[in-house]
Amino acid sequence: MSLLAQTPVEKMTGPYARRWWALLVLCLSLLIVVMANTSLIVAAPDMTRDLNLSSSDLQWVIDGYTVPYAALMLVLGAIGDKYSRRGALVAGLVVFGGGAVMGSLVDGTGLVIAARAVMGVGAAVVMPATLSLLVATFPRAERARAITAWTATSGLAIAVGPLVAGWLLEDHAWGSTFLINVPIVVAAVVGALFLVPPSKAKDVGRIDYVGGLLSIVSVGCLVYATIEGPHFGWGAGPVTAAAVAGVGLPAFVWWELRHPRPMLDVRKFRLRPFSGSMLAVLFFFFGTFGAIYYSTQFLQFLLGYGPLETGVRLLPLAGAVFVGAALTGRLTPLSGMKTSVVAGMVIGTAGVLLLTQVDKSSTYTDFLAPMVMLGFAIGLSVSPATDAIMDSFPEAELGVGGGANDTALELGASLGIAVLGSLLGTSYRDELTGLVGGQLPAAALDTAKDSVGGGLAVAEQVAKDPAAGPQQAQALVDAVHQAFAHGVAQTSMVGGIVMAAGAMIVLAVLPGRSGAGKRRPEGSAAEGAEVTAEATDETYTDVR
Repeated sequence: MSLLAQTPVEKMTGPYARRWWALLVLCLSLLIVVMANTSLIVAAPDMTRDLNLSSSDLQWVIDGYTVPYAALMLVLGAIGDKYSRRGALVAGLVVFGGGAVMGSLVDGTGLVIAARAVMGVGAAVVMPATLSLLVATFPRAERARAITAWTATSGLAIAVGPLVAGWLLEDHAWGSTFLINVPIVVAAVVGALFLVPPSKAKDVGRIDYVGGLLSIVSVGCLVYATIEGPHFGWGAGPVTAAAVAGVGLPAFVWWELRHPRPMLDVRKFRLRPFSGSMLAVLFFFFGTFGAIYYSTQFLQFLLGYGPLETGVRLLPLAGAVFVGAALTGRLTPLSGMKTSVVAGMVIGTAGVLLLTQVDKSSTYTDFLAPMVMLGFAIGLSVSPATDAIMDSFPEAELGVGGGANDTALELGASLGIAVLGSLLGTSYRDELTGLVGGQLPAAALDTAKDSVGGGLAVAEQVAKDPAAGPQQAQALVDAVHQAFAHGVAQTSMVGGIVMAAGAMIVLAVLPGRSGAGKRRPEGSAAEGAEVTAEATDETYTDVR
């Protein structure tokens, strides 16, 4: 009998037998999607040198992945629900792998950006498919553990991406950081075909493509504006994008409220577990990804660690994610989801605020505690928040649920890197101007103010100038270090305040244990019959 065959509900004898192997495939797929961004952290300096990238070019290498990734997840999750979640996973992996091959072969800025965009489209299919397949495959009693493993994989990728990329960059060019994805994609595709059960929603009806188009335009423009505007000024492009998002988001809400089968039922935001968990994911990744972004720059540019050394020093973060994930599996059933989520946000906030103590004499040990706290907080809070979000969706909308969760995650991370990165850049420029203004030619000062890497490059040129000498070069290095450390401290204060405010909002919005189960949507993942399969592994259905 074919794997695609359907089994009547009355014949089901238990959960899908290979579900834990299927989870391994889903986590492997998730790993490379997250690694595609984190590996760029250590590959960016080599790419900048080899391709002669400007700050704008490098930002677009990042945005080329992020914008389609964030904008398309909701729609592609709905398409996976209707036609095939496993098919969506395989298709997304193939597209992602094709973009990775392209990125490893090209040597021009535009082509690298195009390759990253292709990978972003693939990731937008893969990410919601992994979460929807997880919920569709696991019975409710085991789902929290499965989502915890899924969350821990995201945290692992934060450290593994830079580690693997750093190892490759020791002996290979930056293109190898793209190519490493290909064998993993092949393994994930084979695993998906043999281990992941087929799944799709029943009686979905026509997809709300108008709502989908409004979500793509609105989210895409919002992400573009928040990334581009703070970094390069609010010119015509970012202002136009912000205006389109400002019109598009209310239009999306208006349309969804009136559509009989909306892409995303925005009335779910009236449910406190859903809205509180979405806010928690958004605020949490705003602070943590922003902090990780500039902390790795400090390790590389100020402490002088190479790509591999930087990756190794991020491993405690990954280990802390697993510790937090293991604890939340015990804490959440005892004290409730609200306690775990808010506690994780408080710990993450404290970790970011510790970075306000950084100065130019700081060492790796000054970053160790904040990194461990951030990792522990990810493991503790993200899993129960994700579980609550997915619990708000009926079986027919699991892909949409995964897309909603992942959009909040990616939007928070993008905002954190963009807004905190912009604040860091502004603080760095102002401090450096006060330290060395008038001591450098205007062109050299502009280059030094552009980034910490630019400042150190100018110092190298000063060292080669016979009229200047090593003493002036060292003075400039000291000034760059001081300015960047000052920027990290100031930015961490802002990031910590935003996370603290987010924690208080989430504390107020999330219901206590007595109200957590109220007003669940009819047919939600929490109350439907479980997804089960024949023990023979030859048949499967996701009828609930």
